[in-house]
Amino acid sequence: MEKNVLKTSGKFLLLSMVGLLLSVHALAQSITVKGVVIDNTGLGVIGANVLVKGTTNGTITDMDGNFTIQANKGDIITVSFIGYKAQEQPASELMKFVLQDDTELLEEVVVIGYGSVKKNDLTGSVTAIKAEEINRGAITSPDQMLQGKVPGLLVTPASGDPTGGATIRIRGAASLYASNDPLIVIDGVPVTAEGGAGMANPLASVNPNDIESYTVLKDASATAIYGSRASNGVIIIQTKKGTGDKMQVSYNSSYSLKQNSSRLDVMTGDEYRDYVNTTYAGTDRLTQIQKLMGNANTDWQDLIYRTAFSTDQNVSLYGNVKGVFPYRVSLGYTYDEATLKVGDNKRTNLSVSLTPKFFQDHLSVNVNLKGIYNKANYPNSGAVGSAISFTPTVDPYFRNADGSINYDLCNGYFNWMAEDGSVSTNPTISPLSQLYDNNNRNKSWRSMGNLQLDYKIHGFEDLRLNLNLGYDLARTEGYTYAELGSITSMRNQLSNDLYNDYANNNANTLLEFYGNYNKDFGIHHLDVMAGYSWQHNYVKYDNISYYNDNREQVYNQSPTDRREYYLISFFGRINYSLNSKYLFTFSLRDDASSRFSKENRWGLFPSAAFAWNIAEENFIKEADTPLSSLKLRLGWGKTGQQDIGMDRCYAYQPRYIISSSPNMLIPGFSDLSDNGVNGYAYTLAPQAYNKNIKWETTETYNVGVDFGFLNGRINGNIDAYLRKTYDLLNNVPTPLGSNFSNTVISNVGDMKNMGLEFNLNFIPIEKKDMHWSINVNGTWQKTEITKLTSAPTADYIGVQVGTGMSSIGGYTSLYRVGYTPYTYYLYQQAYDENGKALENVLVDRNGDGQISEADRYVTGKSFQPKFYFGISSQFTYKKWDFGFNAHGSLGGYALNRIAKDNATSYSDDYTKGYLNNLTTYCLETGWTEAMNEYQQFSDMFLENASFFRMDDINVGYTFDEFKGWKGKIRVGASVQNVFTITKYSGLDPELTATDGVDNNLIPRPLYIQYV
Repeated sequence: MEKNVLKTSGKFLLLSMVGLLLSVHALAQSITVKGVVIDNTGLGVIGANVLVKGTTNGTITDMDGNFTIQANKGDIITVSFIGYKAQEQPASELMKFVLQDDTELLEEVVVIGYGSVKKNDLTGSVTAIKAEEINRGAITSPDQMLQGKVPGLLVTPASGDPTGGATIRIRGAASLYASNDPLIVIDGVPVTAEGGAGMANPLASVNPNDIESYTVLKDASATAIYGSRASNGVIIIQTKKGTGDKMQVSYNSSYSLKQNSSRLDVMTGDEYRDYVNTTYAGTDRLTQIQKLMGNANTDWQDLIYRTAFSTDQNVSLYGNVKGVFPYRVSLGYTYDEATLKVGDNKRTNLSVSLTPKFFQDHLSVNVNLKGIYNKANYPNSGAVGSAISFTPTVDPYFRNADGSINYDLCNGYFNWMAEDGSVSTNPTISPLSQLYDNNNRNKSWRSMGNLQLDYKIHGFEDLRLNLNLGYDLARTEGYTYAELGSITSMRNQLSNDLYNDYANNNANTLLEFYGNYNKDFGIHHLDVMAGYSWQHNYVKYDNISYYNDNREQVYNQSPTDRREYYLISFFGRINYSLNSKYLFTFSLRDDASSRFSKENRWGLFPSAAFAWNIAEENFIKEADTPLSSLKLRLGWGKTGQQDIGMDRCYAYQPRYIISSSPNMLIPGFSDLSDNGVNGYAYTLAPQAYNKNIKWETTETYNVGVDFGFLNGRINGNIDAYLRKTYDLLNNVPTPLGSNFSNTVISNVGDMKNMGLEFNLNFIPIEKKDMHWSINVNGTWQKTEITKLTSAPTADYIGVQVGTGMSSIGGYTSLYRVGYTPYTYYLYQQAYDENGKALENVLVDRNGDGQISEADRYVTGKSFQPKFYFGISSQFTYKKWDFGFNAHGSLGGYALNRIAKDNATSYSDDYTKGYLNNLTTYCLETGWTEAMNEYQQFSDMFLENASFFRMDDINVGYTFDEFKGWKGKIRVGASVQNVFTITKYSGLDPELTATDGVDNNLIPRPLYIQYV
């Protein structure tokens, strides 16, 4: 035993001595490295990363660029910093690194209209975003990638309806009647919004996984080159192209679960019974209500919602054949369920990109083809309102005596019937009937693409000729009907219960040709472009109705409706820079639209811009400042607007339309099979027209500053703009007998938009294995109507617009000079000394002793926010990544019609043979009497809709090598629509209604995604 202990002790002693010798040797080789990192002007680089290569031993430079680090002789010291090329040197006691600019970053190009420009040479208000810079989340449409990312760009996402599209505004609305949608350009093809009923969102035409970059053009100096189509800004999307030297495969897969994110508090069956028993105790009303009440506790909101499922699958193949034929092919499939139990959207995307070059790279060919097949099953949002108002005291189904569901009555779903068992048209249709018995489906095919040839003239390579041939074709087929035996079908049979079939065809063709001369003359740079554009838009609508119970018998076949318009343009642009310090841009576009008469057809739209790269001046370079970039931008320009809808393609022409309603047909023409239907002849009706309509013109002034500090670790821009719109295309009243309608399209009115935008980027951490970036952007915005009539009068209140708040209609908002469009126009609520609203008591503002229309007042509030913002962050550590995106708005107001409909517990529905539910809101008001007409337009229902929404939080891990396979696999998870902070009492403060009236919104769901 002792011998073994001695042997073990001897081995331990020997190892200890060897270890001590090795440690002494290591200490002998260790050195203290002191060094400095400077740029090519001799200034110290602050915060540069200093690392011993192959280790985690590192530090950063101080305010003067100095650093100290421990290393061993023979080690390699690496220094890196954003905006500079990394450097390596063998470790020594005294070191000096002179970092050189990374020219690839400095010369990063940004795609603009009909060309590209170095980012450093931009003169207009342009924001460029690479798709790789956007956080990974549950993204099924490209508009979600832009939300909260760009100052001046407001994206209002669709509700919880997966078939819906987002509303996109760049620097607010510039028109009252014409379109306010920005121009979308995908790989050089302007995409129209007239993509058919199933393709209302033009951005849905491209798979998010195929997108390489976005460029958002905001001011007129940047957008004017697109002329008439760009008055509301431009979003340019470039898709991914083939890269590498051999075929590679990329596969993305995600699965999501969605849950309803919000519900309204309504009474349970027990709460409703307790309430009416207490409130109406000892009255005849209670007796009548009790006859109708059941014993159930039905939660209708629970019955209409589900945990929905979504998936997104994408595969792409890309490469380069023999180094001269880059290609990329991708296929994507998206299935997205609504949180309502009925409703989904299925989309298949196919994309092909070929970008070969010929003749020693003189001829560049760009072929882009995209195909989309979409099947939409539209959810019935009416089920949401019905679930709130329908009585919880009844069983959701009709029952037989044995307790089974009686499918012979309203397909089994409970609905209120008349006392004699016949159909009653007064009660709300039950949520389950609205959900399951109404069918609204369509399928859409869309194909778009272009062939672009770019030729550098042999022997004169500074001159390029570019030809772009593009198309956008779509067809949608759909139908709507109520299930036979349903309450809706039974009600329809009182007039006509129909099966409606429709088909839409859309065709947009494009030809563009331009030449571009780009040349450096010493310190002078000249870029000249001139071209021609021709675009044709065509739509065709076919509608036919059958009797629902006999779908071979035609009820009415509307005449085929065809509409088209043309746009022709000549355009040019000159970019000139002096020593990359002083930059000048001038563009001119002459547009013609077939929507206007020959006398008013052409519109001329110029723009000019100047930029000064102040950071390139010697007095900045020689100064000891943390400033790394500074540019001043000034811009001015005009753009035109002619997009007044496909139903106004011929608004300047005298014309007749063929009747589409069977109520307008003339009987007795059975032999006119080509001019009627079922023995009836069509009639013709003259339409209102105005031969003097002309271009709506928007003039924009912009001043901006781009800046960067600490070699780009902090960078951003600030822009201020003023946008004035003249000769608004508006639908105005006409004197009696002066035209063929009581309104007509005319150029009447002016409007202005003012705003201040900022965009800030921070990189707090930039190391070899760790990166953290933060983006904050925001926009202050004000829109004001400055002229509304050709002859203004002091007593002119304005044009009443907006949604009705009562059963007999009425308007909630105004177009009024001096105010934002859709400014609320309401009555002032009266309150008691405790601040409680008084039922049917409003403020007599004009003091005449009565409440009348004269007591309504202009609130000065609208749904448009005064400030909106976005925040995002990305953090990576080695193979881990974490990010979040958030956005919000301040100063917008919503009119809560759901609250108005439930403010009083009074109802005389029991006298008509049915009951409705109550929300808990009526307990707060304490109101028990009928609401008069004026009360329904009270400002007590006007609520602050400011909010902050955490859009998504995501985390992932990337495997660089997986079981010997050298590739990349990322697995991760994300949560979308995480939470919303708001004082608004409705389902969601971010409404899709342009007038801000909240009614029947499908809540945006909470997503949980796995990738």
